[in-house]
Amino acid sequence: MAIQYHPPKGTILICDFDHTFKQPEMVKRRPVIVMSPPIKGRSGLCTVVCCSTTEPNPVMPYHLEIKLKSALPTPWSCPSFWIKGDMIYSVGFHRLNLIRLTKNHLGERQYYKSPLNTEQLNAIYGCVLHGLGLSSLTKHL
Repeated sequence: MAIQYHPPKGTILICDFDHTFKQPEMVKRRPVIVMSPPIKGRSGLCTVVCCSTTEPNPVMPYHLEIKLKSALPTPWSCPSFWIKGDMIYSVGFHRLNLIRLTKNHLGERQYYKSPLNTEQLNAIYGCVLHGLGLSSLTKHL
């Protein structure tokens, strides 16, 4: 089920790129990290950066490995993932979903709610600046 609200920066979600995107754009479901706060006049949109469980070859300045507090569930289950700072998108809430975990003892669905910390977010912002060709701005982070 798609999100109904703008999540906090650093939240890890799943984005569905399957319907209208074409290569070399993202073309499958994958983890993303929320980069933007809610912006007035932009309801229903969220800016995200894509993640991958596969290490890029070669690793570039716009790539960054992030270690997680707890691994994501299958099929993204690994203790870390790679930020693809050259692949940022503003997407509608209809493409974004919380990451589902198992159900609790009451049968209620549980969701992954382990946002990234400020240090990790700043490193990701630097990675994105490299991806945009604005690496000279990283000194301001």
